[in-house]
Amino acid sequence: MRIAVIGVGLIGGSVGLAARERLGAYVSGHDRSPDALALALQRGALDHGADTVAGAVAGAEAVFVAAPVGDLAGVLDAALAAAPADCVVTDVGSTKRAIVAGHDDPRFVGGHPLAGAETAGVGNARADLFEHATWYLTPSAATSGVLYERLHRLLTGLGAQPAAIDADTHDRVLAAVSHLPHVLANVLVAQAAGTLAAGDERLPATGPSFRDATRVAGAPSAIWTDIYVANRDALIAELDGTIARLRDIRGALTEGDRAAITAWNDAAAADRRRLLDSQLAGGELFELRASVPNRPGVVARIALELGRAGVNIADLALYPAGDMSDGVVALWIGGERAAARAQELVSALGFPVARP
Repeated sequence: MRIAVIGVGLIGGSVGLAARERLGAYVSGHDRSPDALALALQRGALDHGADTVAGAVAGAEAVFVAAPVGDLAGVLDAALAAAPADCVVTDVGSTKRAIVAGHDDPRFVGGHPLAGAETAGVGNARADLFEHATWYLTPSAATSGVLYERLHRLLTGLGAQPAAIDADTHDRVLAAVSHLPHVLANVLVAQAAGTLAAGDERLPATGPSFRDATRVAGAPSAIWTDIYVANRDALIAELDGTIARLRDIRGALTEGDRAAITAWNDAAAADRRRLLDSQLAGGELFELRASVPNRPGVVARIALELGRAGVNIADLALYPAGDMSDGVVALWIGGERAAARAQELVSALGFPVARP
């Protein structure tokens, strides 16, 4: 397989390393920084470094655009303009609505791996960065089912766990579980530093609670300023909710309301358990086979419907009929209960589905 990576920082470099090591792929790449491109070649993340986007994507079967969020639209346009007609093109941006809305090319599938580190750059890239990591995919009605399947299998080969989600939901969820925590981490370190400065005190040893809560504070501005601005409406909504909850607990503290404080703390423990339990996966895989017409958007529709219901597709395959008028989508779902739910959902979409 020939893969192209546009932008060889931590994520792009890790894609290249994983694709070469795990899939035996030939990886070409481009980066606006000659130094980053040279280091990617030196580290073995690329087989070939190209001077242009067009040079990198020539002959590719899959293209990963790993440019900063602020530059993503323009770089993605260049990649789609130069990529072959049967090539799947994806991105790794942390916000999805604007990118998906602005690119209705059947070859494009929005993507976002939930993987990273406090460090940046190709010098910190790792072939195992995506091992067991959720990799969100945001297909649209225009997305080619064949190319979506190719990307799904490719990501699985990199060690990731692909999960379909619509772009609006993605950005709301990430505002709550990624972007808001970064904001709060910045606020916490500023608050602690301000308190110490006001008291003219030396920085004390910090406990694990503070270190854990502020691990992502001060993440690289070259990346995060774009993310904050691109998803600002969803982030503002989450901030408003956070401020309201802080006011509630402030009121309970002001009143010395032990019952309210205990209930608040117990509710947080229960919510945390529920959130952690929702991420547990595994168990036996069950196959479903759905008969579908051969038209754009069908596979994306099924994947998004299951994603909205929290049903993860462990693997999928397409089996078109000889005349290409229709075909079968085979889905493998982890857990019997999830498979039964998937069968209900696919049937409700109007597609006959069976468990072989």
